[in-house]
Amino acid sequence: MTSVPAYTIAALYCFARFADPQAHARDLRALCADLETCGTLILAGEGINGTVAGSADAIATLIAHVRTLPGCSDCDVKYSHAPEAPFARMKVKVKAEIVTLGAGDLDPASQAGTHLDPAQWNALIADPGTILIDTRNGYEVACGTFAGAIDPKTRAFRDFPAWFDAFAKTLRDEGRTPKIAMFCTGGIRCEKSTALARARGFGDVYHLKGGILRYLEEVPQAQSLWQGECYVFDERVTVGHGLIPGDHVTCRACGLPHPREAAHDCPGDGSGNWPHRGQDSLSTSSAISKT
Repeated sequence: MTSVPAYTIAALYCFARFADPQAHARDLRALCADLETCGTLILAGEGINGTVAGSADAIATLIAHVRTLPGCSDCDVKYSHAPEAPFARMKVKVKAEIVTLGAGDLDPASQAGTHLDPAQWNALIADPGTILIDTRNGYEVACGTFAGAIDPKTRAFRDFPAWFDAFAKTLRDEGRTPKIAMFCTGGIRCEKSTALARARGFGDVYHLKGGILRYLEEVPQAQSLWQGECYVFDERVTVGHGLIPGDHVTCRACGLPHPREAAHDCPGDGSGNWPHRGQDSLSTSSAISKT
C-alpha cells in the first residue's frame, strides 16, 4: 500500500493590486500559525508570492484564503509533495516587490508577454528564429536548462535589467527584432522579465506558463527539451521530470548546489555567506518562488 506524503507543497504567485499589504500579511500570519504551515510568503502592493508546505487540508485552507484576496481568485498554484518538512519555519513578509527586479514601474498584470503551454513552448523554442533566455541566476542554470538557452550569468534577478538592456542594444545594432522566449522556475520572474522586454520595445515576447516546474510535471521525458535538473528553493535542492527530487545537494560552505557524487570547487570562504542567491519568486517552486 502506497503511503501518502506527509507534506503538500504549494508554490504560488499572483500579480494584483493590494491597497494594504500589511493587513493581508497580518491575517496570513495568524492563519498560517493556526494551520501549522512552513515556508515563506511575500506580499507587496503588486501582489503575493511564496512557497508553503503543510498537511493537505492545511494547504487547501490556505490557498482558499489566498484566493479571496483582491485580484487573486485565479492565483497560479503548483503542487508537489515531500515526506518531510521542506522548510524550517513559516515567514510572512511585506516588501516593495514580490520578486525584486528593480526596473521601475512595470505592471506585469497588463504588460507581461504571451503565456504558452508546454506544447506551444516546444514548438516555439524549436524555431531557429526564436531567442531563448533563461532568466534565472547562474547557479540555477548550472543545474539544468532548456537546450539552446542563453544564460545571462546573473547572481541575482535585480541584475537582469542591465544584462537585458545591453543584449537589446546588440540586437538593435544588428537590426534584429526576433521572437523572444523567456522562462524561469515557476513563472513569476518571467512575468516581470517579459514585461521589461515589452517596455523596452520588443513586441514578440513569450514565456512558459507555470514555468519549468509545470513543464517537468506535465511533459513526458521522451518529449521534453529540458536538460538536467531544476533548482528549487527548499531542502529538495533540485527536481527532475515528474518533480521527483534530484541528485544535487547544497554545499555547507558556500550554499551553492552541486551533484551529490561530483567534486565541488567551492568558491566560498567557509562562512556560508557566499552571496549567490537572488530573489526570484518564491514560487515556482520551491521555497520562494523564484519561481
